[in-house]
Amino acid sequence: MNDSDLKPYEIAIPQHDVDDLRDRIQRTRWPSDLPETGWARGVPVEYLRDLAGYWAKEFDWRRVEARLNRLQQGITTVEGQRIHFVHARSPRGDATPLLMTHGWPSSPFEFTDVFGPLTDPDAHGAPGAPAFHVVAPGIPGYGFSTPLHGMGWGNLFRVAQAWAELMHRLGYDSYAAHGTDVGSGVALLLPMVDPGHVVGVHLTGTNPAMPFGPPLPLDGLTGTDRLRAERFNAYQANGLGYLHMQATRPQTLAYSLTDSPVGQLAWIAEKFREWTDPTRDLPDDAVGRDRILTQVSIAWFTASGGSSAHSTYEGMQVYREMAAASGDDSGSPADEESAVPSGVAVFAADNTIRAVMDPDGRIGHWSEFDRGGHFPAMETPDLLMQDIREFVGSLR
Repeated sequence: MNDSDLKPYEIAIPQHDVDDLRDRIQRTRWPSDLPETGWARGVPVEYLRDLAGYWAKEFDWRRVEARLNRLQQGITTVEGQRIHFVHARSPRGDATPLLMTHGWPSSPFEFTDVFGPLTDPDAHGAPGAPAFHVVAPGIPGYGFSTPLHGMGWGNLFRVAQAWAELMHRLGYDSYAAHGTDVGSGVALLLPMVDPGHVVGVHLTGTNPAMPFGPPLPLDGLTGTDRLRAERFNAYQANGLGYLHMQATRPQTLAYSLTDSPVGQLAWIAEKFREWTDPTRDLPDDAVGRDRILTQVSIAWFTASGGSSAHSTYEGMQVYREMAAASGDDSGSPADEESAVPSGVAVFAADNTIRAVMDPDGRIGHWSEFDRGGHFPAMETPDLLMQDIREFVGSLR
């Protein structure tokens, strides 16, 4: 396949790999569990045993695979790197192309529940709402955008350049961009790497500062903003174990994530518990077991736990170099002034604070919601779609 080719893609995991996954889960060597520690020291054994048992005996990968394959998918290569993407076209002639970028630990299928309503609102209870041609690529090193073709794909500038090339190949000259988590960084860079083609940028899953920066000062913050700042500072102090590992020793971590499905499950399930709606006690309550296990299964079958960790390592290296050069390690996403309109949606579990992220009021569209969290397309797809529609509608 030439680099410029676009080729249809269908997921087809070999049955041997499905059987091997179930066998490995059933042969797990479980650690002991200290009583009464709950989630304070990580995922409790009792919870993970139950979830792993469901994964091995009740979760139906073939049913999930068939559902995902109902989505139009493709692959292409950019600079030698395989890029997998979902391309959901709208039947509406006035649809706006929308490029959606997922975060960690996820894949383009994070957006599965919103593809239909965004592309065909008339058939999903929102007649007359803005419609979109949705393109959702997988970040190199994640899911089916593997294996990594050499180093350097953790640099978000390079990812944004690849996305611009993908949109060009698909025939979209003008488009809006949405990103969440690390995908928000890609979305912010798109107007810089593809000037004149990006009409607006919509973000979720942002942080008020970079995790390795200084704690947020609490002076002057009240109400929800103060609560979010306190929560962010607690996250810096106690919640960065996963990031330190991925940002410093991704190869050492890769052996566990590639060889142990329960290790991969714990690595991801913990984040679904910590980053989802705070009113939900378990990640199952926030997004449902099958959604969690879909993402974990994709990571397992593609062995992308390690390669996505390598992307994190490289991304943090770039961040440190830029911070050292500028003398500023706050890393607020709004530090990069965009030449296009921007919008931010903040959900209940998010720590984003407008006074910190947007002190000069450059962001024209700002929404805050009292439910949902870091995975809004899975937790609160209704709120996410409403906000995207309102933001893009305001650009017309």
